[in-house]
Amino acid sequence: MNTDTKPARTPLQKVRIAIWLLVGLAAIGFAILLATRGNGPGSTAQSSRLDFMVGGPFTLTGADGNPFSSTALAGKPYALFFGFTHCPDVCPATLARLANLRQRLGGGADSFNIVFVTVDPERDTPAEMRAYTQMFDTPVIALTGSPAQVQQVVKQHAAYAAKAPDNDAPDGYTMDHTAAVLLFDRKGEFQSTIALEEQDAPALDKLKRLTA
Repeated sequence: MNTDTKPARTPLQKVRIAIWLLVGLAAIGFAILLATRGNGPGSTAQSSRLDFMVGGPFTLTGADGNPFSSTALAGKPYALFFGFTHCPDVCPATLARLANLRQRLGGGADSFNIVFVTVDPERDTPAEMRAYTQMFDTPVIALTGSPAQVQQVVKQHAAYAAKAPDNDAPDGYTMDHTAAVLLFDRKGEFQSTIALEEQDAPALDKLKRLTA
């Protein structure tokens, strides 16, 4: 009698083995993809942008009440942030932070534009946007528009914005929205993001590369 004979695998064990084999194959395939995507013409940053398109032409309304075309942003890098004037903490903190980072970068407002697009156009009129951004004592391009216009710009920047009930907020609602800052180069091409929880040092490094 052979005492070394292993017990037959149960159906559950066979399924687990098959799953792990598939996971292993997927990991190998992903590693190969990462190793090869940078090779060949037209890859690098250009292909990355093609894989994840963010941005595009748009027309909204400026804080002066006049139409504002995204073509006016050409020629200078810009940091785009979606928020709203009734935002209790994230929005004012982010705009104040961008103003501080721009000051630390040097060059003042000439280094890059700060673009603030409201996700609450029902309450954020041009006058409201103008008064709000003036509190930061730094040039900010403040934009609003119709709900349809704003939603289209949010969508084409792969961002998110939606009403959320809040009995303690004015008009009984607040806005959930993307909190990251989107960074665009002089050609209007998406380059990177600054996350809400990101430290100032790496954020400043991104801005230095953006404005170099």
